[in-house]
Amino acid sequence: MKFLSLPCVLWLAIIVTSCHSNTENATTEKVSTGIKKDSVVRRIAILDSEALHIIDSSSAIEVIASGYKWTEGPVYIKDSGYLLFSDIPNNKIFKWKEGGGASLYLTPSGHTFPEKKEVEPGSNGLLLDAKGNLVLCQHGDRRVARMEAPLNNPKPEFITLTDRYKGKRLNSPNDAVFHPNGDLYFTDPPYGLDKRMADTAKELDFQGVYRLKPNGRLDLLTKELKFPNGIALSPDAKVLYVSNSDSTNMTWNQYVLDDKGLIKSESLFYHAKEYDRTDLGNPDGMKVNKQGYLFAAGPQGIWIFSPSGKVLARIYTGAKTANCAFSPDEKTLFITASTQVLKVKLK
Repeated sequence: MKFLSLPCVLWLAIIVTSCHSNTENATTEKVSTGIKKDSVVRRIAILDSEALHIIDSSSAIEVIASGYKWTEGPVYIKDSGYLLFSDIPNNKIFKWKEGGGASLYLTPSGHTFPEKKEVEPGSNGLLLDAKGNLVLCQHGDRRVARMEAPLNNPKPEFITLTDRYKGKRLNSPNDAVFHPNGDLYFTDPPYGLDKRMADTAKELDFQGVYRLKPNGRLDLLTKELKFPNGIALSPDAKVLYVSNSDSTNMTWNQYVLDDKGLIKSESLFYHAKEYDRTDLGNPDGMKVNKQGYLFAAGPQGIWIFSPSGKVLARIYTGAKTANCAFSPDEKTLFITASTQVLKVKLK
């Protein structure tokens, strides 16, 4: 493999991409590549030549929707050609379609129970099951649920898939991924609780990563992460990736699964270094493409990792970045970042 020299890395890292919507003007914020600081808001930094097979440094970073409180959980609906994403504080899901813009899709999305919720009541992670049903990680209701209505006629009617572990209520399911065999892996940090770790409604004394079987059996895989957050599977479904959004120990972790779908071994995938620490976010949601490259929300934007854990490129969004999703052909990356939704062309 041929690596770029340091001068070349520096030169590529300052290439600017700042294609914005007509109704929005960019604001300048300080960001860091870990190599040097500058004042570019949105840009793509190529840190290894391998990344050039995935993305160009000149690819536009385009704002396609804005004006929300905190966007999360993007999922692309292939059959109808639109993107769904959560606005967690507003307890809503929105729909974006090329040429049609964004519109309200579903409300309430994550908090339907009578108990009061104020901070992050809505849905977070969104995904489709094998039958094409919408599955939601619901902060307010503290459960993983399935929408009863079809995608083309959404209604806030849900069936609980799981909401308790050994009789105790889950914290607030955050993100999830389906195994090809139908098993659902998900994370359960306390972000949907108004006082989070100190909330008196918190029943579990840990934050877990779980595996839910189609028959309803819930297995705890690990409770060692302080804030388990984003989750994804390798293309062969043998490795599970989980991010830890602990600002004092920002890590991405990998777990090799055994033939029963449980953890066989675990290891550190990547640890964010001191120069990556910033007020612009922590490790969060992520997706893996068909080639095994990991696109992970983290400090300052999206990090692109090789399967071996090397940082190949970074997409600086200029805002706290929550998650991402691919178009069906994997030629477009959609990014939920703070109050906005962005898109970037891939190769």
